[in-house]
Amino acid sequence: MMSSLVMPSLATLGLARLAAVLTGLALLSTAAFAAGYERVRVPSYDGELDAVLYLPQGPGPFPAVVALHGCGGLWRDNGKISTRHSDWGERLAQEGFAVLMPDSYGSRKLGSQCGVKELTVRASRERVADAAAARYWLQSRSDIRADKIALLGWSGGGSTVLAAVRKDRRPADEKADFARAIAFYPGCRIQSESSSFAARLPLMMLMGDADDWTPAAPCDFLAKSARSRGEKVELVIYPGALHDFDHPRLEVKERSDIAYSATGTGKAMVGTNPAAREDAIKRVKAFLKAL
Repeated sequence: MMSSLVMPSLATLGLARLAAVLTGLALLSTAAFAAGYERVRVPSYDGELDAVLYLPQGPGPFPAVVALHGCGGLWRDNGKISTRHSDWGERLAQEGFAVLMPDSYGSRKLGSQCGVKELTVRASRERVADAAAARYWLQSRSDIRADKIALLGWSGGGSTVLAAVRKDRRPADEKADFARAIAFYPGCRIQSESSSFAARLPLMMLMGDADDWTPAAPCDFLAKSARSRGEKVELVIYPGALHDFDHPRLEVKERSDIAYSATGTGKAMVGTNPAAREDAIKRVKAFLKAL
């Protein structure tokens, strides 16, 4: 005789068993939320960008941040999102911001670009277009405040931020523009040497004075020149801090796999600086709250 599986009614399901089922469902829901992000596809000028989206709890509409990864990309070899990016994505979502992180390299079948000298996806061109595409996509959503979108980037992504906020790259529709921008340890040399650089948005740069990958001196020059013209450009330099100082847990070490460094050796020191990281978190939150 064949038996069939029948879902028992709540009336016949014991209370203990019901509690176990509900607990299991709650754990599944918590696990899904703990992942923190949703994989999305963003239309771009050359196809589509893979991206991850962190959303706050609630219906919105939310202010938002487009966050740009550095030369290492968004993902790690184990298939997990970079710890720095997940830390910031979850942190900002808890503060009430939607966070969209477009994957400029993986979307184009590229791995880490840290050691590549002749880039095909450049900070000042293709990645600026990626940032704009991410902003357009967010502005098309009913759960996003279209006039409250900030741009943030780390290292190479920070260099993209500097290129994207230039006055001569203002979008045709000014109502669709970013509201403000943050750059962690960007490479400032190109923009500091440009006679036409002018920031159209409030900009905050965060750097370490011991950074020998993207040194602070060109950014200091850039910030002082911008402020002399009345532009809202702030530079915070942390004593003793290295590149990647805001990473949640990166041991101090030397990297020797980079194409360009301040010393010209292709080597640079990186690592977490707890004091600088804590201060930067506070500053970023306050800067974004002014959106």
